[in-house]
Amino acid sequence: MCSIIGYCGKVLDDAALEEGFARTKSRGPDSTRIVSAGNGLMGFHRLSIMGLTPSGMQPFELNGSLCVCNGELYGFKKDRDALEAKGYTFNSDSDCEIILPMYKEYGAKMFKKLDAEFACVIYDAEKDEFIAARDPIGIRPLYYGYDAEGTIIFASEAKNIVGICEKVLPFPPGCYYSGGQFVRYCDIAAPEGKISGDIDHVCAGIRKRLIAGVEKRLVSDAKVGFLLSGGLDSSLVCAIAARSETEHKPIRTFAIGMSKDAIDLKYARMVAEFIGSEHTEVFMTPKDVIDSLETVIELLGTYDITTIRASIGMYLVCKTIHETTDIRVLLTGEISDELFGYKYTDFAPDAEAFQKEAEKRIRELHMYDVLRADRCISVNSLEARVPFGDLDFVRYVMSIDPELKLNKYGKGKYLLRHAFEGLGYLPDEILWREKAAFSDAVGHSMVDYLKEYAEQKYTDNEFEELASKYAFARPFTKESLLYREIFEKYYPGNAEMVADFWMPNKSWKGCDVNDPSARVLSNYGNSGR
Repeated sequence: MCSIIGYCGKVLDDAALEEGFARTKSRGPDSTRIVSAGNGLMGFHRLSIMGLTPSGMQPFELNGSLCVCNGELYGFKKDRDALEAKGYTFNSDSDCEIILPMYKEYGAKMFKKLDAEFACVIYDAEKDEFIAARDPIGIRPLYYGYDAEGTIIFASEAKNIVGICEKVLPFPPGCYYSGGQFVRYCDIAAPEGKISGDIDHVCAGIRKRLIAGVEKRLVSDAKVGFLLSGGLDSSLVCAIAARSETEHKPIRTFAIGMSKDAIDLKYARMVAEFIGSEHTEVFMTPKDVIDSLETVIELLGTYDITTIRASIGMYLVCKTIHETTDIRVLLTGEISDELFGYKYTDFAPDAEAFQKEAEKRIRELHMYDVLRADRCISVNSLEARVPFGDLDFVRYVMSIDPELKLNKYGKGKYLLRHAFEGLGYLPDEILWREKAAFSDAVGHSMVDYLKEYAEQKYTDNEFEELASKYAFARPFTKESLLYREIFEKYYPGNAEMVADFWMPNKSWKGCDVNDPSARVLSNYGNSGR
């Protein structure tokens, strides 16, 4: 990961800006540069992943124009070759160096051409204006706000500008900003046609695209590792990588759990043994859970219950990876649930409702699961890569006839499982294993410790009084109040950065629950075993 900032006009308080930008130094600990851009400025904290030499340091410059980008541009060498044929020269092996030449050639149309996860800010010297853009899913973070004079500021994280801007909001994914307007260049959640017909043919398309999505994310000048929960999604990512011709030695996998009741540790171990990975288990204690809570909420910038619960284990395992290895890149299994369905989508009344829910979730991912992966990994000076977020893969899956995606098979995510059935990627016990909620799977007791801690913190009267302060996303349990109070300490008045609590669709029969864990749903069944 890296961290970027773009102040699109005269800086009102240099000290406040430098202090705010320093809050994300861990995203890019290798080097820092802040330069003037027109009458504003650009800043960059670098984590060296592609093009490790000093020549890959940003901002990049071309005829007075400047660019900072936190991104991974897949297949960039093909684009660079085409640009070199047009007369452009390059000084580094950094993928992001192609952005300014592409902007020169195509203008804002370039963003639709990128196969990338990125957030960038460009200063166009010829027009004396700033342009900003973000990838279609929002895998790379970007926020914006306005200073007291109305000047817009862009930054990787809300914490960079929360003291400078009264209101901070997430930059909408799949959009670019130009001339004071946000323009959508891609709505990745909207289906492009409808893919239906023979289920084996559809599943072959899933398999082909997921394999491609994993393999392109293995390309790195820095060392790569894998988060392995033992669930279907991360296990598939690891199994594909272990088979890749680019991996000439066993991949390195990492799993975390509570020592006494971690559901996933035993399954992660089973996967690691099957694929022959070099596997590391990390254990956390009840004290680790409570002691890390405030740190996790501050680094996340959210009060969402699901996100916080699932982040504690992820943060702690990434912390261990950072402190004990030389790995700089981590592949993860996020986004599969939103594409193929989760336990609660078994309750979808029909295919149309399933599709609408999937579209909503994909459009909001940048505030929840994607945010979790980015922050937990980047705060530990690592880069997250998300194969299930591959643009070609997402477009394909979102275009599959939702009738095929409904759970009519007695097993959730049937299409994804069937796509790899009988091919030896994973043991059947893993491939057909029921989904377990991530925050529960690291140990049911972890969530129980958090609930107990919150119960002891507030009386019933205190809960009612404190919760009533919040008109937006009002806390509805003592646990949610605890998280909101900590959030407000670091991001006062900015709750609208998050759309709402990530909960099952309460309008569906069987989903009107008061806890986001799938454990409370009637169809959870054997998931927790």
